[in-house]
Amino acid sequence: MTQPPPQTRREHDSLGAVSVPRHALWGPQTQRAIENFPVSGIPVDARVISALALIKAAAARVNAAHGLLTGEQAAAIADAAREIADGEHADAFPVDVFQTGSGTSTNMNVNEVIARLCDRAGVSVHPNDHVNASQSSNDVFPSAMHIAAALAVHHDLIPALGDLEAALHAKSVQFAGYVKAGRTHLMDATPITLGQEFGGYAATAALANERLRSVLPRVQQLPLGGTAVGTGLNAPAGYAAAVRSELSRFTALTWSAPRDHIEAQSTRDSLVELSGGLRTIAVGLSKICNDLRWMSSGPATGLAEIRLPSLQPGSSIMPGKVNPVLPEAGLQVCAQVIGNDAVIAWAGAAGNFELNVMMPVLARNLLESIQLLAAISALLARRCIPGISADPDRLRHLAGSSPAIVTALNGLIGYDAAARIAKHALEHGITIREATLALGYLDSGQLSEEQLDAALDLREMTQWPR
Repeated sequence: MTQPPPQTRREHDSLGAVSVPRHALWGPQTQRAIENFPVSGIPVDARVISALALIKAAAARVNAAHGLLTGEQAAAIADAAREIADGEHADAFPVDVFQTGSGTSTNMNVNEVIARLCDRAGVSVHPNDHVNASQSSNDVFPSAMHIAAALAVHHDLIPALGDLEAALHAKSVQFAGYVKAGRTHLMDATPITLGQEFGGYAATAALANERLRSVLPRVQQLPLGGTAVGTGLNAPAGYAAAVRSELSRFTALTWSAPRDHIEAQSTRDSLVELSGGLRTIAVGLSKICNDLRWMSSGPATGLAEIRLPSLQPGSSIMPGKVNPVLPEAGLQVCAQVIGNDAVIAWAGAAGNFELNVMMPVLARNLLESIQLLAAISALLARRCIPGISADPDRLRHLAGSSPAIVTALNGLIGYDAAARIAKHALEHGITIREATLALGYLDSGQLSEEQLDAALDLREMTQWPR
């Protein structure tokens, strides 16, 4: 009777023999990591894997130029690495994100998969001696984190925030003539236009992109070439600059040398700074989402100043109810990003001497934050903001009902007299104009009717600069 083929193959690393699944592209060090870290079931982000593969492809070309690899080996490594960078063989990278803090297990996972792909192509390649030549996990993994984060910001988040800014700006123009009540402390304040409010939201999105662009030059500094501790041991002269040049050709972004290789390898401060920027974006986006929820509250018992697009039924029991679902999704994204930032700050502080030892979880949270902010910004720009409509009559009615418009009389009759008018209006449920007349300020000659009408011109109150 024919025996079935074995389900595993025996491989060896420096610690001895390991049983590896027969069809797996990885090797013994990856298998050890799979068995050592069955923690979350969450693998390292595919964008980090792709960035690692790009580094391997670039390093192979440079190592061949320095005589460390044959041309055949370099070509095979580069071809295999580009397949991985393009998303092929995605199931060959199962190592849990909660692993060794340097990312060594994932670096070796990539090295071993590339080596096996080369072997299948008929080229003998060793994962350490050839694929990892002139490298260490300690300079390669953080470089991959920087590359993945910068690419995600450039390609996903900045365009999404730009679309959000454009959508908000369009609404600011559309709503420019709609006077409404301003609010401070959730209490009535002097008038503002709905267009001015949306202009403020648009500026929040624009400033978000400015903040991102200001930190990217530091994120795009790569510690490549530092090898084990930042001193460049085993890397040939000129290697780091040549690899950065190759990466710039691959990605169409400029990658630069760090100011100091020891700092660049032992800290992840630039990524912590980027996360701080993401947290700031989340804080600003939270304010926008909450304002949209408040202004659309109702429709009968809330502010009901604007209407959000009706995207889905809002209740399993109350017919006709529609909720502000995208702003609510946005608030949850913002909560997650702010929580991620706390993890990133903690992880960033976990540097000991020449190496940070919480890099995989830092990368996971940072890339998730970028992805979430990009996704929700794009959704708000496409499915929420353009469909917002306003009720100009209700806006003006609420603005005119606000006792705070008495502020415009301060310069004519003084603060104390204006306060009496506001109090009288509230007590009797009348307007500021009616209260002013009732208290006799026109009869006493302290105000003329023309002065009163000019002072209580709601539209004029919103004009700036004066």
